[in-house]
Amino acid sequence: MSGSRPVIDFMFIDFINDAFGELINQIAKMQYMSSGRLRMPVLLRGCIGIGHSAATHHSGSYHSIYAHIPGLRVVVPATPYDAKGLFHHALRCNDPVLFLEHRELFGVKQAVPEEPYEIEFGKAHIARNGSDITVVGVSLMLHRALAAAEHLAEEGLSVEVIDPRCVSPLDTDTILQSVAKTGRLLVVDEAFQPCSVASEISARIVERGFDELDAPIRCLNGLFTPTPYAPSLEDAVVPGTDEIAAAIRALAAE
Repeated sequence: MSGSRPVIDFMFIDFINDAFGELINQIAKMQYMSSGRLRMPVLLRGCIGIGHSAATHHSGSYHSIYAHIPGLRVVVPATPYDAKGLFHHALRCNDPVLFLEHRELFGVKQAVPEEPYEIEFGKAHIARNGSDITVVGVSLMLHRALAAAEHLAEEGLSVEVIDPRCVSPLDTDTILQSVAKTGRLLVVDEAFQPCSVASEISARIVERGFDELDAPIRCLNGLFTPTPYAPSLEDAVVPGTDEIAAAIRALAAE
């Protein structure tokens, strides 16, 4: 509002929930309430997801909640290249942006250009081309979906893997074009399934591309439970590579 562009690191998405009222009733609505006279170029950055026995107060995947709010941009980068490009775009965006990075991806390495570049919001990326089935993998689940696709290629299954990059705005067209080619869709997300991004993707594809489907859409999400502390239980509540591969096999057989 005063001309600055604040960048706020809230560490964990669980913590920003404590500012839910300010974020939803003020930041997200201010441009609308002022008829565009005021801008809200606020960049809120923090991490999502399980890992390192962080337990239930530091392991939330609540991007679906914030994707429901008009006025917010919600970004979920899955690679270093995308993180840099999307972050540069977020710094120049006049809308409030939630930039959500999965804690398990902080150690991922990738060659990234030294010069600045931007990746526009709402542009999904086809991370792997395929012809038998489409898999949308959100954040960490992209990497597990790619690992499953690599393994299933040895069995003769051709899996197309899509990284949405953003959940608001959501690039439905890229997913729809892929489904028109493969006829099958699996959406994999660590977040809970009820009222989720995975459910939203499923609904949009059914509404716009029902005739392209050769089998029912499947969603593979984290279990609807708080995150356990024990590492073995923590791993059990979110989809793993083997579980994703099994879901792909089952859907391909329908």
